[in-house]
Amino acid sequence: MNRFFGKVQILSAAYMGYAHGQNDAQKTMGIIALTLFGAQSTGALDDLPGWLSFLHPSSTDPQGIADWIIVTCALVMALGTASGGWRIIKTLGHKMVRLHPINGFAAETSSATILTLAAHYGMPVSTTHSISTAIMGVGFAKNPRALRLTVVERIVWAWILTIPAAGGVAYALFRLLDVLGWA
Repeated sequence: MNRFFGKVQILSAAYMGYAHGQNDAQKTMGIIALTLFGAQSTGALDDLPGWLSFLHPSSTDPQGIADWIIVTCALVMALGTASGGWRIIKTLGHKMVRLHPINGFAAETSSATILTLAAHYGMPVSTTHSISTAIMGVGFAKNPRALRLTVVERIVWAWILTIPAAGGVAYALFRLLDVLGWA
């Protein structure tokens, strides 16, 4: 059983990678494109040297997202996952609950399906939240006592504190820029 799901898990990992890109890359591409459209409309890009002409949004592209933005976001996400992903995998797959290939397959497939459906309906969903809770669900189904609640608690607290912390940093940064006369 482990041998079979060890091989099939390659497919679920690929599905998860696809869903991750389909969901998270859209947010990043949108921010970059919106920034470029805003800069173009204010004239901030008018005096750029010719070699930076690729930064001008194309009016011929119906989606408005240049190919270089799509490729850059895909590469950056792949590099980020490759460089920092193992630490997350270690925490989720070993410290929170000990996973076997069948458990990983179930968690990846369910999380990827949620992400794919959310992307289809245009809903921004956190990939980290999705896979973490899928692993928690698999761990709980496997054996509720096997789930290390101290790790789960740290993850949930990080989720709860992320939004007010980001809002606080943004507020402080805006106030600093305002005091400096840049806002």
